Amino acid sequence: MKRLMLATAIRLMQEGGSPSVSEVAEAAEVSRATAYRYFPSQAAMIQAAVDEALGPILDWQPQDGDAEKRVADLFGFAYHRMQAYEATHRAALLLALDQWQRRQAGTLGAETRVVRGNRRGLLKTAIDPLQAQIGKAASERVTQALSLLFGIEAIIILKDIWGLEAKEAEKVASWAASALIRQALQEAGEGETPAEPGAGKTGTGGRKTRKKGA
Repeated sequence: MKRLMLATAIRLMQEGGSPSVSEVAEAAEVSRATAYRYFPSQAAMIQAAVDEALGPILDWQPQDGDAEKRVADLFGFAYHRMQAYEATHRAALLLALDQWQRRQAGTLGAETRVVRGNRRGLLKTAIDPLQAQIGKAASERVTQALSLLFGIEAIIILKDIWGLEAKEAEKVASWAASALIRQALQEAGEGETPAEPGAGKTGTGGRKTRKKGA
């Protein structure tokens, strides 16, 4: 019964909706009492639907020892799946933004939060070999930067704002990811430490001087 509910929720979201538990129950021809027993709130249902849509992405494991190749493999594997369930991920993002707004207004109450953070573990796994080359702090910075390129937010920017097709969006994201990794390796090779925002001394012409490594 739970699988039927999830499949129905995903189908309705893929059709462009953001269904309530009651709407999914009606579409699945399940009683409301049964539906709410599995999913006590819309947020809980959408969270489960997103996890179902992500599916094999969450089980991804690298097959290479090179960080850049691992990231390219992850992007190629994940982008196809994310775009196949794009409407579902957009619905989850919409709910997460709505929850943020209600939390700011103090009206969210005890509603289950939509948790969005699977990319953190996936990206850390992908670039794990990089840490030995550039250090822990720089590796963390690269992971944070890559998170801007991986997920529904990046897909929305590339498709809605730039008008790219799915394959082109994936290519741009993968290219940018490779550029980030190569830049991090270059900085490590030159013994440079990227300055923290607002840090560093002001030199001639108002430019901040970079610290050199030992």
